[in-house]
Amino acid sequence: MCCSGFLKVMMFIFNGGIFLAGACILGVGVWVKVDSSSLLGLLDNGEGTPSGLSQLVNVAYLLIAVGAVLLVIGFLGCCGAVKESRCMLLTFFSIVLIIFLIEVVGAVVLLVFKDLAKQVLDHLEDDVKESIKEEYGSNDRFTSLWNATMKEFKCCGYKNYTDFDGSTFNNVSGGDRYPVTCCNKTIDVCTTDNAHFSMIDGCFTMLLQLIEDNAVIIAGLALGIAALEVAAMVVSMVLYQNIGNKA
Repeated sequence: MCCSGFLKVMMFIFNGGIFLAGACILGVGVWVKVDSSSLLGLLDNGEGTPSGLSQLVNVAYLLIAVGAVLLVIGFLGCCGAVKESRCMLLTFFSIVLIIFLIEVVGAVVLLVFKDLAKQVLDHLEDDVKESIKEEYGSNDRFTSLWNATMKEFKCCGYKNYTDFDGSTFNNVSGGDRYPVTCCNKTIDVCTTDNAHFSMIDGCFTMLLQLIEDNAVIIAGLALGIAALEVAAMVVSMVLYQNIGNKA
């Protein structure tokens, strides 16, 4: 009886962890989905979104789906333990096992995610720079997106301030004016000399760092979830066996 009670408590702990992890993953997926429109707007060169980038953005849907499933699993595991239902415990075990196998495949994908992201962003460099020259300062939506992104990440252009050379914004001032984010905060007017000595990093570096940081966080979270899932599967099978012995 004492052992059974302990196993139930363990099921609550494991499934509580799975439930919270699912909520976190769901939140990350929603965040990626909401913010993806801004990223696509920055990288859109007027010819549609590149297929490679579309595949990366679709990761948001995968995160949302996995998070939702983990929420259901956590709830199902707790109910199975409380009601001592062999059917619910077996269903719980089967679903967790399937999810665990999917996560193993997902972990392999995450290992190559950073390299894939870098390849996509490298390939887009010329197109994005051309878009900046053609649209920045003349297209209000495009200009606003870039200004908001550069302000948020404290970056300048795709690689550096020279990306704005030849843009409408730059030409209006005779080629000696850059966005204020391309210079240090203490500088009011961002000229060529000020931008050169400020050495503000490009948004390519910042975006890539953001992707890499999120990939590491998600991978670490996935490892934690995997450990909880293995423990939960073991405990659920022990409970399943004990309930069978009582019958």
